[in-house]
Amino acid sequence: MKNLFKIVFIAALFVSCTKIADVPSSNYSFGGGVYIVNEGNFRAGNGSLSFFSYDSLKIFNNLFSGANGRPLGDVPNSIVGYSDKLYIVVNNSGKIEVLDHVSLVSKATITGLNSPRNIAIIDDNKAYVTSMYSDSVTIINLYNNTIGGYINMRRSSEAIIVSGGNAYISNWVGGKEIMVINTINNKVVDSIEVGLEPESMAIDSYRKLWVLCNGGWSRQNFAGLYSINTFTNNVLKKFEFPTKEASPTSLQIDGPGLTLFYLDKGVRMMDVTADALPGAPLIFESGSNFYKIAVNPINSDIFVTDAGDYMQKGYVSCYKNNGALFSKQQADIIPGAMCFKLKIITKTK
Repeated sequence: MKNLFKIVFIAALFVSCTKIADVPSSNYSFGGGVYIVNEGNFRAGNGSLSFFSYDSLKIFNNLFSGANGRPLGDVPNSIVGYSDKLYIVVNNSGKIEVLDHVSLVSKATITGLNSPRNIAIIDDNKAYVTSMYSDSVTIINLYNNTIGGYINMRRSSEAIIVSGGNAYISNWVGGKEIMVINTINNKVVDSIEVGLEPESMAIDSYRKLWVLCNGGWSRQNFAGLYSINTFTNNVLKKFEFPTKEASPTSLQIDGPGLTLFYLDKGVRMMDVTADALPGAPLIFESGSNFYKIAVNPINSDIFVTDAGDYMQKGYVSCYKNNGALFSKQQADIIPGAMCFKLKIITKTK
């Protein structure tokens, strides 16, 4: 299974993508980098899009409004790339903006969504979108960018990840289950009990599903990290955090699928074969307010957003995979989810 990750990339790849597309130069980037959605202030409608350029080590802000002449919306929560498009889920505006990945011009706006949170591309024609307040997952028709139906889960949904013909969806707000949906017939086929409030997930190179549970908003339970066999949907391991005050978030995995990363008073790093949680952070917060994390799938550079006081403009810090800081740039208000765009790599003989 590890060999699946030894791929030569001949075109640009987006994290959270399953398809490859060519990426020409743009006005703000002549190579690789990372898109950042800035959530903005709740109900202020001042969410925005930034891009950190690997070539210049500079950040470019307000890209959506610059390309479209209007604000992005109220609390953009997540971003994924697929083929030649970017999909930005705007939570409180109840919409998805579909952007050309070069010009960033909006090609479509999908509206009528109830508190959408995250999107997973199933194939060329279909995507699933989770919801904080609806009991259903929304099916998106990618051919015409419309709502194509609903999958009733009888509970709210948050994180979503696709593996082996199934979509795994967490019931985050007050929940403790991972729902399993067959992506062929759009039916719920199983559920997996985990800890309270499963917040984020990742799939490793052995096809194990990792689920990070934060233990609840008021810390009434211990947080936990779960490992699940996706062939049987059985829990393999449970790692319980040592105190109820622990508040782990934003589980990610590197490109080879062998090393987990998450936030807990800094950036923690953990091998998928480890028998215990890491004892100390790889990167300490040191007075910052770490909010989201992303890991470059090619070189394992670590990008961390700093939300500051959640009112002023925050920062994006970039680290090598050994934890060494190599750039820190000011983004916009509450920089959050990220999506990589990697420069073209050609095979050498």
